[in-house]
Amino acid sequence: MASIPGNQKATHSENSQGKKSQHAEEAIFYMNCRAAYLSVLKSSLENIKSKEQLSLVLQQAGRNPSQKTINKYWTSQTTSLNFDDFCAILKKEKPATKNELLEAFGKIDTDKAGYIFHDELYKILTTRGDKMTWEEVTTITKQADFNCSGKLDYNKFCELYLSTREQCCKAARDRLEVDPRLRQQQFGNQTENSSEGIPVPVSKASPRISRKSDHKLANGDSRAPSRPSSAQSGKASSSTTVTVGASSSSRNTKLIIEPDTMKEWQHVQSKGCFYLEEDGEIISHKYRLHLPQRSAVCITIKPLNIPQAEGKSCSWLSVDTALFILKENETQENLQLVSFTELQHKEMFGWRGELGSGVYWLLPFTTGCRLRKVKTQIPGEAKLVWRDEDGELALTKEFRAALLDIFETIDLDGNGLLSLEEYNFFELRTSGEKCDQEAWAVCKENFEMKKNELTRQGFMDLNLMEANDRDGDPWDLWVTLLSLGYNKALEMTEACPFVIDICAERCKARMKAVSLEAGGSQLSRAVCRSVVNKGEAKVLDGSENIIIHTYKSGSRISSVIENKSENKVIIHVNNEKSKNCLNSRGLTVFAVEVAPKSMMQGHPSYFIFPSFPGWIHSNLLSTEQSHDTGKAGPYLNCC
Repeated sequence: MASIPGNQKATHSENSQGKKSQHAEEAIFYMNCRAAYLSVLKSSLENIKSKEQLSLVLQQAGRNPSQKTINKYWTSQTTSLNFDDFCAILKKEKPATKNELLEAFGKIDTDKAGYIFHDELYKILTTRGDKMTWEEVTTITKQADFNCSGKLDYNKFCELYLSTREQCCKAARDRLEVDPRLRQQQFGNQTENSSEGIPVPVSKASPRISRKSDHKLANGDSRAPSRPSSAQSGKASSSTTVTVGASSSSRNTKLIIEPDTMKEWQHVQSKGCFYLEEDGEIISHKYRLHLPQRSAVCITIKPLNIPQAEGKSCSWLSVDTALFILKENETQENLQLVSFTELQHKEMFGWRGELGSGVYWLLPFTTGCRLRKVKTQIPGEAKLVWRDEDGELALTKEFRAALLDIFETIDLDGNGLLSLEEYNFFELRTSGEKCDQEAWAVCKENFEMKKNELTRQGFMDLNLMEANDRDGDPWDLWVTLLSLGYNKALEMTEACPFVIDICAERCKARMKAVSLEAGGSQLSRAVCRSVVNKGEAKVLDGSENIIIHTYKSGSRISSVIENKSENKVIIHVNNEKSKNCLNSRGLTVFAVEVAPKSMMQGHPSYFIFPSFPGWIHSNLLSTEQSHDTGKAGPYLNCC
């Protein structure tokens, strides 16, 4: 391996230190935001409901907002602002510095004497800008009249103002530290479809394009087409670089889990699993969630940490996971995307907000970057059964350990027993068949059960019986193991068990696994809609009808291609210059076809290694195909 030159090492070290410093500053900023917010409101899940509340929380954060500033963020359409909105405001409204204050006073003190007479100050503050009352100005002059001379020493006044501001912020932080109830509060993040949350105008490098602006763009191009639109062939290329490093996660993707906060909330939990099919497709459990009443909720998903035999790989713990939350409206087919688990804490992804009463669907998702077919050398096939001195068959220690892990995975409710429903998910995955009530009754006669549910020992005995039926031939046992993601070394390499936790403040939620299948069109639509809603939009250069929507989180990047034209479009993607990342396709050069007036996930989803700065570099080339000929136009060269 080539050594790294000294100057490159120094630069890398400086960059690393800079990122750490930036991360620390961001942590302090959000701690101060939280302290100020909870000085006025009971919970960071509670919204700001009035201009007065907004002014108070800004003051607690060391700001001194004018009425103009308040009106900027609280318009006639605003009904509430959430914690995330408040943080965004604080990022835009920086606290005044001493130099800025002195400069403002200097405009009044034209003689540069260093002081202003009280009479002059009264006249200015009661007639200009946000007019103050006589009593309010008197309060200021009493506190700031340091030598009782009837003059305001504005240099000393600025020092008093800044120290008072810092004391106010410190008092808020102290309250947060002393009061355990406040310290355990969660950051608020509202549902994206909430009618209460009004987005704060925060500038973006590449803002999302509205339908209206898209329409103008498409019709505002003065270039005349060379042929009728029904037979037009268009070409365009665009080179886009996205950089995501270890410390580049924004506030919007940061999830801090503090269990004590929700210890009085109602909890429900279910396990599940992603399974990798032979063709590379990923299937998983799907869930139905019922909320009897409106409630604040916290929904999380993470890989399930199950005990493995010593020395065995636990590769699934690094698999990225997500949940898409969809609201059922009248029928299962009519599902509306509510949100998805974009907040992150280590390997856990979560969502916090408020959900109304009703039925929701939870669709697990993984990019597949860390769960895909990988060819590895297996030193030898593990032994599953052996015969004791009496010639009786028994399960090996290694196989028993694997079966215990499997039991842990398929015991969805975690009660240490397998119900018929849970066992049938296992049967469907391993044999494609279901066990009916009659067959379950036979199991009850032959294997240990409690409350009509199969115990761990009963599950072991069931597999031992299968080995005996084949006279020790492990063929059927290996079929079961391979279908559950195990390799011949008894390592789980093509599956990822996960656990979903739901906490509801006002009611007991009910969650149930209802199927084990591929995500299908529902999940595809949810992924596309989430990227369009949350991501940044960019028109492909030279092709105004093709929009590339890109969503970036701490370690994940997904893109959706929107084709607004009347013709089919083929997008050629070249990602050969990308570094420190994985993609779900396993290819760096490929093409995707997008039907007319539709959108689809175009780029593969990417996983950025958190320990190293990484980037995605994509050359995009579109070829629009006409309806009448079906022939593609010529390619453009990509740089």
